[in-house]
Amino acid sequence: MQQHIINRVIILGVIAILGIVGMQSYWVATTWNLNDTEFNQKVQLALYGVARQLAAENNSALPSRDIVRQRSSNYFIVNIESEIDALRLEILMQQELVRLGLDVPFEYAIFDCANDEMAYGARCEPTTDPQPEEPAEMESYLAPDKNLLYYFGVKFPERTGYIWEKMQLVVFFSAVLLLTVAFFIYSLVVILNQRRLASMQKDFIDNMTHEFKTPLSTIRIAASVFMRDERIAGDDRLARYARLIHEQYERLNGQVEKVLQISKIEKGNFEIKREKIDLQHLLPSLTGSIAARTDELGGQLNTRMPEGPLLLLADPVHLSNIIHNLLDNAVKYGGTPPHITIGGRRKGKQLHFYVADKGPGIQPEHQERLFEKFYRVPTGDVHDVKGFGLGLFYVAQICRAHGWPIRIESKPGQGTTFHLKINLLDN
Repeated sequence: MQQHIINRVIILGVIAILGIVGMQSYWVATTWNLNDTEFNQKVQLALYGVARQLAAENNSALPSRDIVRQRSSNYFIVNIESEIDALRLEILMQQELVRLGLDVPFEYAIFDCANDEMAYGARCEPTTDPQPEEPAEMESYLAPDKNLLYYFGVKFPERTGYIWEKMQLVVFFSAVLLLTVAFFIYSLVVILNQRRLASMQKDFIDNMTHEFKTPLSTIRIAASVFMRDERIAGDDRLARYARLIHEQYERLNGQVEKVLQISKIEKGNFEIKREKIDLQHLLPSLTGSIAARTDELGGQLNTRMPEGPLLLLADPVHLSNIIHNLLDNAVKYGGTPPHITIGGRRKGKQLHFYVADKGPGIQPEHQERLFEKFYRVPTGDVHDVKGFGLGLFYVAQICRAHGWPIRIESKPGQGTTFHLKINLLDN
């Protein structure tokens, strides 16, 4: 994966995370505000209902305004301007809170004008069957109001926990979101670390491959000298060794060149030098060596190209490599002995080029991955065909650079055909 793609993924991922976290935070804050507002409204309704019932029992009138005053987030003062019975107040508070669905503990206190302080406080739990309890000492401090005379105060010490309990679903989704964000960050760290290791490995392979060029050139020169020497040519055993050295040089040099080409493709600095080419003139030089190999294996290479010139615009080196790779694969995997057909059909301004063999074919689950780098069709413990799995990856990349669609058609037991659509020039 190229560095600019990694950077783009990181930037988009960070923007997405910030957006999701922002939306989740807004949702949590909005939900909290809604529950807080609902809590305050229900408490005020309950306290107003209690004040109204106490005033009715005392045959007194309620003040015209500011009956319920909120002193803090969880502390309310109720002004009724009449005497208050503590036990009756407790029962009415429990009934009103249950009626409005506020199942939250509360503490209450009544202002004692004689001592100028809050008195008769107790902690209560809302219940549908309230039972009056003896006044007890308050667990927390309820501040008095110097501007009022007959009033009582109610405090909800567990208000915050009550609201959070109502937001359990929001809290659950927020926790899931945090886990998702943490997993994304962890995955990003792993990806960047793997990217760094892959880059180090790739640089090592590239440098090592370049270093191979010098000893390979030396081997080629030495093999050529041996093969031209009359004394070695006159000795069958030494001549066979010289040919073996040259053949292995050709094989190793081909693999090195393939790795170098793949490296250039991945870095994006390889060039496609398009030239006007007649495919009819290019094919004989490519099919000659393949025909010799198939003959040695007892096979056959058939050519079925249309008559007349086949002019196209392509890089001659890369085009030659494409065709050679497809034919080389057909020889390797086309069965024993290999029967290969290379051909094409004109269709408008396109040439439908194909390379077919009558080998064992490829299972459908492997066909989609054939053009992946380093991928080879599994053969169990049998490794009779050597290679790195780079040939078809190279073919696919060059075809993509030229704008030529390529596809595979294969059925197990019936062989494999590679189809390539090439744009033709006017003759």
